[in-house]
Amino acid sequence: QVQLVESGGGLVQAGGSLRLSCAASGRTFSDYTMGWFRQAPGKEREFVAAVTWSGGTQYYGDSVKGRFTISRDNGKNTVYLEMNNLQPDDTAVYYCTAEASHTPGWGYWGQGTQVTVSS
Repeated sequence: QVQLVESGGGLVQAGGSLRLSCAASGRTFSDYTMGWFRQAPGKEREFVAAVTWSGGTQYYGDSVKGRFTISRDNGKNTVYLEMNNLQPDDTAVYYCTAEASHTPGWGYWGQGTQVTVSS
């Protein structure tokens, strides 16, 4: 089992930046691919970004490419999401998630952190 706790959400004006953090505990952090999803009111949960166990490969959803950067620090058991040039459409609850190395699928989720972008 792994427990995930997000932080760093808040209210920001359009064009601004935020950095989300997700602290993991419970199992060997480097065994997991880590990711971020988001869900806006009335919409389905959307893939945002993911990073492999070493941090060497990142994946991004089309709507955030070029603006968001995912990274991880295995020494701190933490994954980050740097969000730049935020727009009102980025308003959502952002969830941290983990996929175990030998168990396909996002099996672990945090409680979410709210990001609100004002125009």
